[in-house]
Amino acid sequence: MTMSIVIVILFLLLVIGVPVAISMAVSGAIGLYLFGGLPILQGILKTAPLSSTSSYEIITVPMFILMAEFVILSGVANSLFRAGEVWVGRVRGGVAAATVMAGAGFAAISGSSTAAAATLASTSIPEMVKQGYEPKLAGGVVAISGTLAMIIPPSIALILYGIIADISISALFIGAIIPSVLICLSIILTIIGLVCVWPESTPKGRSYTIKEKIYSLKDTAPVLVLFLSVIGSIYSGLATPTEASGVGAFIAMLLAIKERALNWKTLVLALRKTAHTTAMILMIILAAHIFGYYFTLERVTNDLIDWVAQLNFPSWAIMGIILIGYLFLGFFMDQIAILILTVPIVLPLVVSLGYDPVWFGVIVVVTAEVGMVTPPLGMNVFVVARYTKMPLSELFYGVMPHIFVHLLVIAILLAFPQIILWLPSTM
Repeated sequence: MTMSIVIVILFLLLVIGVPVAISMAVSGAIGLYLFGGLPILQGILKTAPLSSTSSYEIITVPMFILMAEFVILSGVANSLFRAGEVWVGRVRGGVAAATVMAGAGFAAISGSSTAAAATLASTSIPEMVKQGYEPKLAGGVVAISGTLAMIIPPSIALILYGIIADISISALFIGAIIPSVLICLSIILTIIGLVCVWPESTPKGRSYTIKEKIYSLKDTAPVLVLFLSVIGSIYSGLATPTEASGVGAFIAMLLAIKERALNWKTLVLALRKTAHTTAMILMIILAAHIFGYYFTLERVTNDLIDWVAQLNFPSWAIMGIILIGYLFLGFFMDQIAILILTVPIVLPLVVSLGYDPVWFGVIVVVTAEVGMVTPPLGMNVFVVARYTKMPLSELFYGVMPHIFVHLLVIAILLAFPQIILWLPSTM
């Protein structure tokens, strides 16, 4: 009965618009009070702030966010889009494919999905519309390309999963590389399919000389240097994710200085945005710890494992049900909040079914990508709408084909776990 009250309070607070962190903290505190009275509640509230934020790996969160802020200042996303357009812009749908490449490049040096969507919306969509692209196709491509920052390392979502699950963030980063390539290819193939079915939605672009193509590659050099500095050092074992995040932030700062985009005003702004985002994430982690303590006392995870064991369902069917649950939650909740709220409960069940926690982490984040673009609360779609003033209905219509293809990719990763697990095994 107490559990039902706590769950109802949590969802009521979320429905009326209370921030996720406050909703989880309040409902968890009420649950603790109902379970053991004021002494247990006071004891947990005294220890939770330190225990939830004292992990050494949490340093990676502000460092990668700061790296993203410096990258945005440098304007490197514009260079990525231009380079992609020069190489593939001649074919039908080429500019849209260039947007995917720019989104992947920006994701590899930012880790922020909404920042990627906002940057692409302000650079790619105007160019595509000017060239004659159907607005809903252009908007859909930008919205789905922005989600790549959730899975392409360095990903804040993967970092948080690693901290919550207490597993190697390095293995998560390396395990996400092949799925990231697969997802990028699936988005480009979806664009090709849409162009074949709907040729009038995209014009044929202009061609470029070999000299222009080679010259454009200089714009991608900073991205490659930054990506290899972070991911290369992690894969080779030269640096931990925490150390690599500091190196990445420093190199991104040098990049902003090189582009003459860094001064005292922009530096203070970047630091303020980093502090704001980090504080928000830490508040969600703290609230999730309070809520998680209550779930632990109620033995929710143990009861869930016992209940599933009695069902006699095959493990793949149970995993399918879990992923459908994540898709459903993604319609209504923030993806970071979903990870922090559900992973401590679901991960022990997944491990008991014989699945690898690294594989599950990548699968969950790919599934969370879909939630970033699905109605009614697809965050990336709202970001694109804000920057372009396009109707939400048009953007959701444009992104639907990509959602279906994403679900197919999830099914492939579910059927072939080695796609995720092979590369970490070579570290």
